[in-house]
Amino acid sequence: MANMITTRSLGTASEGIKDQYADGKAAKVWEIFIGDKKSRTENYKNFLVGLLKRKGCKRVLDVACGTGIDSIMLLEEGFEVVSVDASDKMLKYALKSRWNRRKEAAFDNWIIEEANWLTLYDDIKDLVGNGFDAVICLGNSFAHMLDNFGDQREQKQAIRNFEKCVKPGGLLLIDHRNYDYIIDSGSTASKCIYYNSKHTTDIKTSVLFVEGRPALVTLDYLIDTASLDDEKSNIIINEDSISEFRLSYYPHRLKIFNMMLKNAFGQNSNYKIYGDFKNLEEIRTPNFYIHLVEKSSPYSNK
Repeated sequence: MANMITTRSLGTASEGIKDQYADGKAAKVWEIFIGDKKSRTENYKNFLVGLLKRKGCKRVLDVACGTGIDSIMLLEEGFEVVSVDASDKMLKYALKSRWNRRKEAAFDNWIIEEANWLTLYDDIKDLVGNGFDAVICLGNSFAHMLDNFGDQREQKQAIRNFEKCVKPGGLLLIDHRNYDYIIDSGSTASKCIYYNSKHTTDIKTSVLFVEGRPALVTLDYLIDTASLDDEKSNIIINEDSISEFRLSYYPHRLKIFNMMLKNAFGQNSNYKIYGDFKNLEEIRTPNFYIHLVEKSSPYSNK
């Protein structure tokens, strides 16, 4: 059962949350939690790569590349990738991968930039051109952006920036955990098809309520690093490395999140929601929701 915390205002409870990877420890352990490219679940890879190829996508913007897991997977599958993230501590892993494989044309041409979602379009305008075939924001990354004003204005602005980077007829793929279930049940599954990390032993869940509404979900990830093969994983784990790290998220309600997407992309765009890579009617309680938006083109029926 989760800890339920109630307060009338965010106040000190939210201080220090924004820069969640600043000390570099979470970035290091996150590599273990999410799994490197060799242990990435086949379900995840088949879903993402298969969908992008079916839709004829070639040029992809990864707006939450983190340590580069998804971007590397797409590069290896022949996509042209531009990768951005707000955390320099996470990006150093992506930059290292690019350097190590710089003799491969795809990696030599891989563009990696530090960027803020609130100014994303202006920050990379010279890279956007006529727009990307697909913009991806996966791994529950968008939930890192908290609701600092109580009206989700910054989250809406970020989604508008994503929309501006998608070419007409292009795609946005964005996901989030099933926060409806987390709020209602007070628990988070430690094992799931989305990550399939053998090193995750537990996830402790806390929900912060502000004026009766869920405003923050804090997850304490417990990671077992004892059995990690340092040489194969290419991750340096020292004796004093932590096996627990905490991340805080905004708990997106499915219906409200879907409405934000429709407000940004318009009613003429096409929308579909998947649950753990399946159609919603095929799964009862997914751990993750994946939203697919196909941006309307000037030739769409009005």
